Amino acid sequence: MATQATIHSTSRWNLSAKLRDYSTLTKPEVNLLILMTTSAGYYLGSPGSIYLMGMVHTLIGTLLVASGTGTLNQFMERAYDAQMRRTAARPLASGRVSPTEALLFGLLTSIAGGVYLYFAVNALASLLAVSTLLSYLLIYTPLKRVTPLCTLLGAIPGAMPTLIGWAGASDGLTRNAWFLFAILFLWQFPHFLAIALLYREDYEQAGFRMLPRFDLDGKFTRGEILGFTVVLIATTLALAPGASYPWAYATGVTLAGAFFLYYGAKLGKFHSKVWAGRLIHASVLYLPVVLVIMALCKR
Repeated sequence: MATQATIHSTSRWNLSAKLRDYSTLTKPEVNLLILMTTSAGYYLGSPGSIYLMGMVHTLIGTLLVASGTGTLNQFMERAYDAQMRRTAARPLASGRVSPTEALLFGLLTSIAGGVYLYFAVNALASLLAVSTLLSYLLIYTPLKRVTPLCTLLGAIPGAMPTLIGWAGASDGLTRNAWFLFAILFLWQFPHFLAIALLYREDYEQAGFRMLPRFDLDGKFTRGEILGFTVVLIATTLALAPGASYPWAYATGVTLAGAFFLYYGAKLGKFHSKVWAGRLIHASVLYLPVVLVIMALCKR
């Protein structure tokens, strides 16, 4: 009896561990950001009162495509992930999940998400989601080993969830949809360039060219971060005239921007991994605050 209980306990533990590994393949921390921005796009794109089930369908389909994208990205980069300390413990890099398993899981999840969006939401949302997947995997992922411009090109699929949400709500894209896209597009530069500075040695060891080779002291990249932060804040302020409470909106995004800019300026002044890490955390706080302000001041 003790042996049977031990076998049962071991099997249950193995199943639990396997499920955790599959969850890790989907990049749940990235998916949380994707669901947040998709929700914002859906809410802001709703012409009237929000259709709750439509939003749920949009989020489910987007999550499936995003999970497949994250899995296929790790499948493509498994050999390089094994060379970096921050990613060596990932399921594929460590060998806990086989490449065949990951490939099948990624393909099935991606296809299921695209089909789900097509039938449960609309064709535009499905097209945008599939385009996001293809551009991320076929353009951004291989270019990470070729040129630092990968961040510029990768910011396009990175900002697409806002459009998927907007299209899910209205079956179309307006000027304000592209403003929302621009905000997320610009936000990614200070966020991901700070990550590149923080893990520069790891990326270089694996052959990823996330930063220019001439920028040995990080001064150029820190200048980029500061510049993109300023443009980001200006872009959020450009939406103030279209808000229901323009002064409240402008005040809110200005305060949030000042908070973000403070950390960008500190990193610009001090070449420090500590400040790079603080800017990353500040960016994670800044984005949801701005999206909430936009939702509260929706016209």
